Amino acid sequence: MRCPYCRHPDSRVVDSREGEDGKLIRRRRVCQQCEKRFTTVEESVLAVVKRSGATEPFSREKVAQGVMKACQGRPVDADDVQKLSQQVEDEIRSRGVAEVPSNQVGLAILEPLRRLDEVAFLRFASVYRSFDSLEDFEAAIQQLREQHAANHSG
Repeated sequence: MRCPYCRHPDSRVVDSREGEDGKLIRRRRVCQQCEKRFTTVEESVLAVVKRSGATEPFSREKVAQGVMKACQGRPVDADDVQKLSQQVEDEIRSRGVAEVPSNQVGLAILEPLRRLDEVAFLRFASVYRSFDSLEDFEAAIQQLREQHAANHSG
């Protein structure tokens, strides 16, 4: 790490601390030349690989925007959408990979959204899974009914 004071290319790490739930690492360093101390911050970047092959940084806000579109007109609180977005990010980060295909982000949204609001789930799934016919909707609704029955049978 280059020293910000004298531009010497070598420094030694004196102390390291995690911040923001392990997403950041703060390192206290000392320059090997001028012996001044400085702090660096390292952040792990999660990249999303789009269908085109292009990559972009994972965006919790982009997840929230997509979910909000699906929830339009539904009794869903914005805080619940933010929590869902955080759950999706946590689930994807827990995989321990630096890059994730965009379709995996969509899959990670489906189950928490189903638990939040089934109508919003159908809306999101119809776009995400490219429903082409009434049969696609019927199959998704039947699956929801089966899950609903399984969750409420005792």
